[in-house]
Amino acid sequence: MAVITDNAAPTRGPSLALRYALREMRGGLSGFYVFIACIALGVLAIAGVGSVAASLSDGLAREGRTLLGGDVAFSLMQREAKPDEIAFLRQRGDVSVAATLRGMVRAPDGNLALVEMKAVDSAYPLLGGLKLTPDMPVSDLLVERDGAYGAATDTTLLARLGLKLGDRVTVGSATFQIRSVVDSEPDKLAGGVGFAPRFLVSEDALRATALLQPGSLVRWIYRVRLADGGERAAKALTDDARSQLPQAGWEIRSRDNASPQLERSITRFTQFLTLVGLAALLVGGVGVANAVKSHIDRRREVIAALKALGATGRDVFAMYLTQVMVLAGVGSLIGLALGAALPFAIVGLLGNLLPLPVVPALHPGALALSLLYGLLTALAFGLWPLARVHDVPVAALFRDAAHTETRRPQTRYLVWMVLVVSVLIAVVIGLAYDKRVAAIFVLSSVLVFALLRGIASVLMSIARKLPRPGLTMLRLAIANIHRPGALTPSVVMSLGLGLTVLVTITQIDGNLRRQFIASLPDKAPSFYFIDIPSTEADRFGAFLKEKQPQSTVEEVPMLRGRIVGARGVKAEDLKPSSDAEWVLQSDRGISYTDEVPRGSKVVEGAWWPKGYSGPPLVSFEKKLADGLGLKLGDDVVVNVLGRDITAKIGSLRSVDWQSLGINFVLVFSPNAFRGAPHTHIATLTEPQTAPAQDAALVKAVADAFPMVTTVRVREALDTVGTVVTNLTLAIRGASAVTLLSAILVLGGALAAGHRHRVYDAVILKTLGATRARLLGAYALEYLMIGFATAVFGVLAGSVAAWLIVTRLMNLGFVWQSGSAAGVVLAALIVTVGLGLLGTLVALTQKPATVLRNL
Repeated sequence: MAVITDNAAPTRGPSLALRYALREMRGGLSGFYVFIACIALGVLAIAGVGSVAASLSDGLAREGRTLLGGDVAFSLMQREAKPDEIAFLRQRGDVSVAATLRGMVRAPDGNLALVEMKAVDSAYPLLGGLKLTPDMPVSDLLVERDGAYGAATDTTLLARLGLKLGDRVTVGSATFQIRSVVDSEPDKLAGGVGFAPRFLVSEDALRATALLQPGSLVRWIYRVRLADGGERAAKALTDDARSQLPQAGWEIRSRDNASPQLERSITRFTQFLTLVGLAALLVGGVGVANAVKSHIDRRREVIAALKALGATGRDVFAMYLTQVMVLAGVGSLIGLALGAALPFAIVGLLGNLLPLPVVPALHPGALALSLLYGLLTALAFGLWPLARVHDVPVAALFRDAAHTETRRPQTRYLVWMVLVVSVLIAVVIGLAYDKRVAAIFVLSSVLVFALLRGIASVLMSIARKLPRPGLTMLRLAIANIHRPGALTPSVVMSLGLGLTVLVTITQIDGNLRRQFIASLPDKAPSFYFIDIPSTEADRFGAFLKEKQPQSTVEEVPMLRGRIVGARGVKAEDLKPSSDAEWVLQSDRGISYTDEVPRGSKVVEGAWWPKGYSGPPLVSFEKKLADGLGLKLGDDVVVNVLGRDITAKIGSLRSVDWQSLGINFVLVFSPNAFRGAPHTHIATLTEPQTAPAQDAALVKAVADAFPMVTTVRVREALDTVGTVVTNLTLAIRGASAVTLLSAILVLGGALAAGHRHRVYDAVILKTLGATRARLLGAYALEYLMIGFATAVFGVLAGSVAAWLIVTRLMNLGFVWQSGSAAGVVLAALIVTVGLGLLGTLVALTQKPATVLRNL
């Protein structure tokens, strides 16, 4: 039979390839269901995350004025605006003033609870609505009546102290009557995460508490509603405020950045979930390769006939490439439809329960990106098996029914593969918010693929070199691992990728829970005490030692300041790394001392001598200094209490943040703030804790120092732990998609080898093998492959989790042996279970039917 080569006939156009691909699919999609499902799942994860994030961003942008409480908000820490500053704002529009700080509420029975106080004026809220139960005007709610100021709180405080509406409580020197429950505040999101229940009062009531001492940690917020609420007017006000009042030191926010921290968190979390979805797509890519390879094997006779009738290798390649891309398009469209519907489903199911403003809509950009990911992944993983058909002669194709050869694709196809993979990598990194994280993901994926292929080769090599055991089942199992056409590479790749992602997620989840939920670090403080008047600091420390003589008390001065410039460059013009940009976003806690703070270690430079009286010096945390591009000798300008303080970096420190002790990014020489009003912060570390003893201490502090706020470290961590738990739920959901893709790919890989299993089973049964012996041999084969793959998945996933937790999250890492063992067990059950399920089907085949077609 003559075979027409590429040189003997011209290449057909794309219409022929498309026509043939569509004609062949008329017979059904058998063998491609896993292919379509894998692409659909990966695209669904990416499209869903992108659509929800875009809907949330639209909601934040649309509700920006309401979330901010005005068109522009000016905030100051530890001081009120000066008369000329307030006059400047009132000339531009309507102004509402609010103040926030923490305080201690005392119930009639003497029990105490930490609250997030918010004092507002009669103009609050300028925008949006304050929802109360029972509903009433703000003026009626907060007015002083019968010797008590009005207040509203949330149900958490009522339940914690056993209170009801109408009860009276005290805060500092003032008495309050709880008149309503706060259901929602229009500007709550702009304030960030609170560590205690809300306690809403009037500005007059706050002053009556006597908590407003010089240096108290109170934030004053001045919201301005402009007559022309457009972006231009807001920008003009912002520019004028910075140029006319450069020393004010206020943090300015507009409707476009009502909650910068929230927006950054959403962006980072979206990227992380997108990478998890992309991992699901890459796992599905293995399923694509398996499905294409299996399809090509099943169509050998058809391909041989096409070549015999004059089709060139390029024609055949184009036909099947078109078919693969059409099927990838079908899977991508399914994933797109489900992902696009996700924001609508979330709003429809959860509705008013959502704490964030989600505006469901179709987002072409996010959907187009997920479609691009789906098509590129299918092309990248499908090219290698497709390229095998190009230069294979007809005789070899017919012989492939009984013999499998491994052929390397032509150079042109390898070049195409490199180009497609390069484009995929460029898209992943180029469109990422944090390109460093995306690059690490790409490198890790490439490394894991290479290692898994190496693991499969090592397994096959070891099995090939092992001595022949006497036990028949074991001998068959070992032979199946390394025989031609063995399932080992497919199973290892399919299972290994999914297990690596699963172990990474479970290890990160376990470490986050351990960090914020399970237990406190060794020697962590039990209490924080804030707003200690500087004149009372010594007496307060002695008081704590008297009440808790076995405890350790640490006390330091504390101010709040905002970095406004460094090395001669304004803060807004600095180009910090993604890990350090948060330092410039708002005010930071700062302190001064003659000694190196506990938990810090000087790694560059030297600490100033005691009694230093030269130009102000500052010690900067090393990692953040590197992120800002700062070095020893650089000047840093910090605005404190409306005054710019310039200090030279005298040393760089490493800080143990996980100890939860008192420490600061910036620590100054004492002469930098001589005479400045400030308060102190203290910690109390107990050798042993008892609830009754702790409650008595909180009460004693509130009695003796009503202006001091007590924060239980455990309660603060519980609040953070709740947020972490909610985040890990989303991560688990995304990782479940990856795991499901891995199971589908594994099932597809086993199904692809079903025909060989049938032939093996029939021949062995004809030669006298029993069903039980064959089942035992296959079970041992799957058990050995599954165990080796699971061990690799645990090792690779643990290393990836360690890098993420220690390098990106800057937390301590403890290997979670229980979750790792669970992953290994689950891997063995899934591998052996799916493998034996396919084997049972193969064993039911009648020998005569199979033997007649050999």
